[in-house]
Amino acid sequence: MFRKLLLRSSLFFALSLFGDAHIFVYHRFDDPRYPATNTSLEQLKKDFTYLKEHHYKVIPLQQLVDALKNREKIDDKWVVLTIDDGYKSFLKALPLFRKFKYPFTIFIATKPIENRYGDFLHWEDLRLIKRFGEIGLHSHAHPHLVNLSNDQIQKDTQQALQLFQKHLSMQPKSYAYPYGEYDERVKKIIKSFGFSAICNQNIGAISKTSDVYDLDRIALVGKSNIAKQLRIQHLNAQWLAPIHYPRTGILENVKIKVSPQYTTGWLYVTDYGWKRVKIKNGIVNEYLGYKLKRDRVRVIIKVKHSKINTKILVRSRDGTE
Repeated sequence: MFRKLLLRSSLFFALSLFGDAHIFVYHRFDDPRYPATNTSLEQLKKDFTYLKEHHYKVIPLQQLVDALKNREKIDDKWVVLTIDDGYKSFLKALPLFRKFKYPFTIFIATKPIENRYGDFLHWEDLRLIKRFGEIGLHSHAHPHLVNLSNDQIQKDTQQALQLFQKHLSMQPKSYAYPYGEYDERVKKIIKSFGFSAICNQNIGAISKTSDVYDLDRIALVGKSNIAKQLRIQHLNAQWLAPIHYPRTGILENVKIKVSPQYTTGWLYVTDYGWKRVKIKNGIVNEYLGYKLKRDRVRVIIKVKHSKINTKILVRSRDGTE
């Protein structure tokens, strides 16, 4: 009996070592017109209740960023909640955030707010919201950044920062890419504005090796399974190929460097699904020859214990990433 208990204890301890912090992203609330980006208040309450009952600690984004920058321990019970776009429906969800005392970061695009588009928050709403959570930047005009010139990206960002100062008397600390689309050129420009963190929309978790200027976030929309998403862990991986969206439109091969402890993994490409791959001496080197059907493609490498790393490939105006 003692031996069984010891084995169970050892197994629990081993499992508790696996897991990382998680950043989740919501968009609209109780707005069934847009099911692809909507979360009902009933589902939101279920998510929050699950976090509370399973002893997860919802922390501000900046707390996680500070821990990463200071090389502190990343607690696998940490969760960060974010909301993108600045839709007015967030006002329906705000009472639940307040009831559960959960901090949040809402990333806003300033143009629809400045122009008072019907579906979006107003500046007076945001002055109320900033009492309870952080307001981050989601660009000015919500453009496809990879299709803009360097000057256009800078102008869009500067315009948004001026509106933050004018209406909220503050500067945002964090930035989230519109549509989750970016490349190294875009990242470099946005980073130059001095944000403390930049968020993407790639599936993944946060570990001590995560880049504060490339933070993965998992979308929670529809009837999401937050318990399943919380099992996702960060895989430390170096993408050797592809570096950018292929000019030919054909993904010839994928080459990724991971820990040599893994011998098998699974590779995902948008429209082609999952494929089992071999890992030799820490290298995934898989010939695919896939003709890409979209201008935005996700490539994911996964190994055991749901460790995941994601690469997004975006075709820009000239056909490159």
